[in-house]
Amino acid sequence: MAGGGAAPPPKQEEMHPHPVKDQLPSVSYCITSPPPWPEAIMLGFQHFIVMLGTSVIIPSALVSQMGGGNDEKARVIQTLLFVAGINTLSQSFFGTRLPAVMGGSYTVVAPTISIILASRYSNEADPHQKFLRTMRGTQGAFIIASAIQIILGFSGLWRNVVRFLSPLSAAPLIALAGFGLYELGFPGVAKCVEIGLPEIILLLIFSQYLPHLIHVAKPVFDRFAVIFTIAIVWLYAYILTVSGAYNKSPMKTQVHCRVDRSGLIGGASWISVPYPFQWGAPTFDVGECFAMMMASFVALVESTGTFIAVSRYASATMIPPSILGRGIGWQGIGTLLGAFFGTANGTAVSVENAGLLALTHVGSRRVVQISAGFMIFFSILGNVPCYSSHSLYEFPCIFANVKEIGNR
Repeated sequence: MAGGGAAPPPKQEEMHPHPVKDQLPSVSYCITSPPPWPEAIMLGFQHFIVMLGTSVIIPSALVSQMGGGNDEKARVIQTLLFVAGINTLSQSFFGTRLPAVMGGSYTVVAPTISIILASRYSNEADPHQKFLRTMRGTQGAFIIASAIQIILGFSGLWRNVVRFLSPLSAAPLIALAGFGLYELGFPGVAKCVEIGLPEIILLLIFSQYLPHLIHVAKPVFDRFAVIFTIAIVWLYAYILTVSGAYNKSPMKTQVHCRVDRSGLIGGASWISVPYPFQWGAPTFDVGECFAMMMASFVALVESTGTFIAVSRYASATMIPPSILGRGIGWQGIGTLLGAFFGTANGTAVSVENAGLLALTHVGSRRVVQISAGFMIFFSILGNVPCYSSHSLYEFPCIFANVKEIGNR
């Protein structure tokens, strides 16, 4: 070339806008590097266990207030699992494409309870009819509330908002999304402290201490700490139950400590495929819809912080605002899908599963997709695991009982 030598090499920031040093170095498997299939299946099952807590606790708290019994409770849990599996797959394929598990939202529990206590449902004498009417009311409210997330996400409005999120503002947002579960999870431990406290201690031992005391070729104790802990604690709780430790305890203590008081096994159907509007046509009320729209916006903000945490724990570069907005839009579609099926709950990114990414150091998208497969499978074959007493398929019902009594 006339008049000079070779062109200067491009600057580092021009080649890599998000250099590798901004990623977490301890992540073993990032988004596009899945672990071996056996390990991926076990990790996917572990994600399923963690999100099962939300899927059991929220319907258990709401359905009984709505007038439903164990049959309705089991169907709502199966429906919530089914919708969560579809939403997780949609988010991983079309949304942010991050390893984010989409589950229920604690944020919308308060407005849902306000709908349950509304005067237009209190005059219903038949509990089953009251449950159906209340469920249709929540469906209508969630249908309207989903529009907030869909419009803000796909229109680009939310993208323009998150453009101004600096690390100084994103860090408290992520922290508050996790701390918000403290007031719901920790009091549950106190309801049966002789079971809940050992589980917390064992989880700390498996995840934080054993990997440094026992050196193995591959990380085992910290990567599968949740499975080890829940299996040991459930066996411990089962021994206390069959030995009669709670036979003379008050009924409230038995409900929270025994492993045979959930009512889910007898209420679940052998095969149940959830379908849209299975509870009837939705009903709409202006006040209920407005309250749910406000809660939907709060869930949107919390999911934004959780998406950022998931991208960090998966060793991804900083998630672009456009991708984050698209993920919020697909979250709105997930809320709309849950409204059609009747889950009595919204959709949000599971903060618990985001923490599991940090615990296992595995941010593979395939693992989360396998977890979604477990959700759909066990939502359809509801009673097969419950009556297979000597098979591995019994564990989901075991975990459902453990989760419901507040062990996590």
